[in-house]
Amino acid sequence: MTERNRALVRYIWFCLELSAYDCVTCVPGPFPPESAMNSPMTLITISFQTLFSALSTWDPHGDLVLDISVYSPDDSEHWFKYLTFMPDTPSDMLDECAVEKATSNRQYHDPLHGWVSGLRQSDPPIWAFLRMFDNAMDTWDDRWWDRLPSVTAVTSLLLRQQNRRGWRLRLQARMFARLPRLQEVHYEPWREWCAQSLADKGKHCCAALVHFQGIARSGFRRQSLSNRDPWLEYEFLFKSIRRSNKSLKRLVIFENFNQQYSATMIPSLPCKRIRNPNPAVARAVARASLELEHVAASYIADASHFFDMDPAWERPNLTSLVLTSKLLTPDGDPVETGVMLRAAAAAAVKMPRLETMEIWNGRKGLAALFRYQALHDKREAVVVWRGTWMLAMEPSTIQAWGAVMQQYDGWRLGLVEELVDRSAVKSHGDSIRFLELSGQVIRPISLQQILVEQKALEGVETLE
Repeated sequence: MTERNRALVRYIWFCLELSAYDCVTCVPGPFPPESAMNSPMTLITISFQTLFSALSTWDPHGDLVLDISVYSPDDSEHWFKYLTFMPDTPSDMLDECAVEKATSNRQYHDPLHGWVSGLRQSDPPIWAFLRMFDNAMDTWDDRWWDRLPSVTAVTSLLLRQQNRRGWRLRLQARMFARLPRLQEVHYEPWREWCAQSLADKGKHCCAALVHFQGIARSGFRRQSLSNRDPWLEYEFLFKSIRRSNKSLKRLVIFENFNQQYSATMIPSLPCKRIRNPNPAVARAVARASLELEHVAASYIADASHFFDMDPAWERPNLTSLVLTSKLLTPDGDPVETGVMLRAAAAAAVKMPRLETMEIWNGRKGLAALFRYQALHDKREAVVVWRGTWMLAMEPSTIQAWGAVMQQYDGWRLGLVEELVDRSAVKSHGDSIRFLELSGQVIRPISLQQILVEQKALEGVETLE
């Protein structure tokens, strides 16, 4: 490609298709031969070497998005008929039915894989999940990335939720370091099945149980059964971002999950129905946010931990902050919720450019949003509560947010409350849609994929 044409490129979808597999291997039994284990890694490493070598010759011209997808075309041919693998599309160009149209011609009748006349009649076996969530890059030497050339042309990196095969966070940190001009990162990992058990018990309880059940015969690298501590890896990632990516402005992390998957996996693995985010991860996100303009961290960290930080910390550049909190439930402790919201107000005082702060929660039957928004054109700020129940905010909480406006002379504070129909919320995807979050928490195409997946699994048992 000529230098002139390179300057016109704004988006690259780097799509790695892993080997196809048939019905004999979609639910693996015996330990696969070593050659079968290593061949995907050879393909992946050669592909990344080729990509980075090519892009290292590009001069930085404006913005360039690198979107990485790793999948097998047969993932949607067996148990998971509803899966789609599509390029990213900007929200202003995205067809609202793009994903639904992509799956409209698929046949959802395959009794061998649990589908009868368009409905899922039986759950995939645990083997099918382990293949789908196989950690394709788990055996990579961390130092391999250090030998790749630096790429200054890339300014945005997308690792979307359609990547069910996981990435070790330490590998991501090293990849980010090879992209020194990164300004924006969108990372949408899938929830690890046993992260909480490992963090709580400090031993390889999940792997031991699965081995006892005879599941560990396969030899696949397993996202859910790893003996690494994911929380320590998150801390490593955020520390690396602060050290290596000084130009970063926007960081969006959305930990995706599926409550139907949990209904299948949890009976076999010692995992909690609703995982408790680790405070250390929230503190790492808080530190990483000190120089950023937009931060969204959904489900990997709790807002209550994020705001439990050094009160002297300032965020001079932050204009938008979006966090989730498990405290936002109808049966949550109102005292703890009030403490969190007042701590959020105290933190907002140290954010002189803040325009929007959103704290939300969502899953099947639950949607909740607390929003603070500064409306400069109207010389006012507004606090919004939108949820499947009404939250009674204490006067001290309203006063705390009123204090945030003292930096603006003559401004007034408004309060808006809106109720969301609980029965309409079928998943966390619906929660995002009905809450009308103003700060971006997930790529629009990813939200469409979540909603289509939920529709395909309608009627399947869900863990609420």
